[in-house]
This record gives sequence, structure tokens and C-alpha cells, in this order.
Amino acid sequence: MHKHFPNWRKYCEHVGGMVTDWGAHHFDIAQWGLGMDGSGPSEIFPANDPKATHGVRFTYANGVEVLHQDGNGVWFYGTDGKIHVNRGKFEFWKGAEQKANSPKDCDKVAAEYLANANVRLYKSDDHKGDWLACIRSRKQPICDVEVGARTVTVCHLVNLAYYHGQKLKWDPKKEQFVDGTGNKAWLNVPHRDPWNVA
Repeated sequence: MHKHFPNWRKYCEHVGGMVTDWGAHHFDIAQWGLGMDGSGPSEIFPANDPKATHGVRFTYANGVEVLHQDGNGVWFYGTDGKIHVNRGKFEFWKGAEQKANSPKDCDKVAAEYLANANVRLYKSDDHKGDWLACIRSRKQPICDVEVGARTVTVCHLVNLAYYHGQKLKWDPKKEQFVDGTGNKAWLNVPHRDPWNVA
């Protein structure tokens, strides 16, 4: 066995590189925050530079656009402000004024700005703990298999836009390319005999 970090996550042929590594975490948060856990983007636009590692954009049927940028974290931009979240980080601006710069400020921000909110997201600050609690309660966990599958689909669609430099149209309900875009063969990989996916 080797004694160095193998960087296997960067092998695009096997695991999708850093887009499926870190992208799985950040696209998951974007989908969750946008209320799209059970869906996905409808159009994916390649980066302007064919050699780029960031710059792919995708849009949802409701018109919301997501941009894959360099670095970690997720930015949400609204008409009156913006929010930045990352592991252990939370920042919130109302207009040009920063109202929060730490996860410790979340309760204060929620009390001031979300007291009468019509939409409440499932709250979880511990995926493993939530999963174990849901085994006991039989409730659906925050990141069940469907959520994970939808998130990794976003990762793969982003990678396909980088690999092929093409605009893609996607039907998230049927999970297939539409309007003559993409290639059905991209949705599978060759398997070694006798293995196959049913």
C-alpha cells in the first residue's frame, strides 16, 4: 500500500474529478436552498473557455440560474441582499449592509427576517445524526437516496458541459436529454463482463 494521498477523487474517468467531489456538497446546498431536491436544472451552458474548470451555468424551469465558480461555498443572491454559506460559515447582507458574518448570527437573522416566512426548509446540522434519528423515527432524512441521486446528476451534467462544450437541455423528471441535445451514451459507462446495470 502506498503511504501518500492518492488523489483518486481527481480521476475524471472514474469519479468525475473535483466537480463530483466538492460539487456534491455545494450543489446539494444550492438545490436544497432553491427547493429543488426532487428536481434539477433544465438547461446547462458550457463555460466560455473550453479549458475552464469553472464557469458552467445551469438554469431551472423557474428561471433561477446557478453559476459554478472557483472555490468553496454557495452564494444566494436575491433582490434585497445575498447570503454566503459554507462549512461552518454563514454571511448575510441586506442591501450593502452586512447583517451577519458567523453561524452564531443565524438565530438572530431568522428572528428578524424569517419570523413570518411561508417557506421553512428541513433543519439539520448533523447528517449522520439525522440519518440515525430517521432510522428510529421512520421519517425521511434530509439527504435521502433521491436527494443524493439528484445532486450527483447535477454534478455529472456540469461535467458533461465541461467535457463536451455543448449547451444541454435536460428533463429532470424523465432524467434524459431533450430537444436533440446531449448524447444518450453519455448517461452510462462501459461495464466489464459479466457486470451490467439493470
